[in-house]
Amino acid sequence: MTALDRTRRRALVVGGSTGIGRGVADAWAAAGLDVTVLSRSAPAGTGAERLRWAATDLTDADRVAENLALAAAGPLHAVCYSAVHYGDRRAPFRDCAEAEWRRQIDVNLHGLWLTLARTLPALRRPDAPGVFLGVSSEVVYNAGPGRSGYAASKAAASALLDSVAQEETTEPPGTQALRIVQALPAGMVDTPGIRRRRPEGFDYSAYMTPGSFAPLARELAATAGAGLHGAHLVVDGAGAWYPVSERFPVSQSRRIPSGTGS
Repeated sequence: MTALDRTRRRALVVGGSTGIGRGVADAWAAAGLDVTVLSRSAPAGTGAERLRWAATDLTDADRVAENLALAAAGPLHAVCYSAVHYGDRRAPFRDCAEAEWRRQIDVNLHGLWLTLARTLPALRRPDAPGVFLGVSSEVVYNAGPGRSGYAASKAAASALLDSVAQEETTEPPGTQALRIVQALPAGMVDTPGIRRRRPEGFDYSAYMTPGSFAPLARELAATAGAGLHGAHLVVDGAGAWYPVSERFPVSQSRRIPSGTGS
């Protein structure tokens, strides 16, 4: 990891080399933040040169703790946790290996816990509140067959963020030391992880793109989540967002016969 620029507002994205996390990282970098990405693979393509990167496997607790400590060595303006492990494929519980379950817990839940533990102190800046964005999923609200480990770990992660958000509301309204926001896509998102699970020639034209999260990311960078603390937001393909309470997220579940998946 290169030396931190302490003259600029700083941000951290865990799981920001591709997918929704990359969309957030690019938006924050475009807004002038000094963005560090922790992920297994290095950011590539357009905009990658604006991102700092430290190779981080969330199943390696020692390396995670070391890289988070470096990233949170000074005040942080914004943090996003977007790392996710879906599993190799959708499959019934009886066909899921314990190793896959443990990786889902390590990435989807324990990695979030570690990130919160190491970065919340850095988000409690003396000048203004920092903002923590957790990337959620419709599976938190819908569960569904073939996704038991993913659904359970994401639901637990959402509950963890809700609990911490409630702890951070002990101050008078509008004076939180930091703000926590959860956001999820309204539909499927075209990401490398999803493409690995789709057949050759699949039509992605109806899928969202990671860039759909850029407007919300820019809003959070500009306002530090003012008025959104504790919110669960659904982001649509056009980049608009609305509270889950206004419109329940559509389930992406479907029946998955034993031995198959997608």
